[in-house]
Amino acid sequence: MKIAHAARLICVTTLCVGLAACGGRGNNGSGPLADNDMNSEVRKTTIWDLFGNSENPNNTVGVNKYLWNASLDVLNFLPIQTIDPFTGVIVTGYGTPPGGGRSYRATIKISDPALDARSLKLSLQGPGGGAVEPGTVRAVEDAILTRARQLRVQDGRL
Repeated sequence: MKIAHAARLICVTTLCVGLAACGGRGNNGSGPLADNDMNSEVRKTTIWDLFGNSENPNNTVGVNKYLWNASLDVLNFLPIQTIDPFTGVIVTGYGTPPGGGRSYRATIKISDPALDARSLKLSLQGPGGGAVEPGTVRAVEDAILTRARQLRVQDGRL
């Protein structure tokens, strides 16, 4: 009986010490706590932050409207499967370009509000998910960027 009682006591003590180490308020030995100090905002993270959604739902990814519209203009021969203006992703189905004999599928991601080549990510797939030559991808990217610049000039906000 004494061994079981000692084992329970050790388990309870270990749990209490473990829980005390996880939470609580402390100042790492830098003096008394300043609860009234309005200028100090200290954000402590705990293991429980992993399980919660701590991102602000009001933050949105900025998408450049000229790149967005230029992507839709240049790839207008492709049927749109999924479009999400909040994340900047356009996914199309297979389609054949005018004057071309091979069908393509495109995925476009616009990741930045700047009218910049780094803001545009383009992925092309051939029939059956086959690879497309890098020169073809580069030509489509250049066509989208050129069209985006034309739309910006037409808008008159230079």
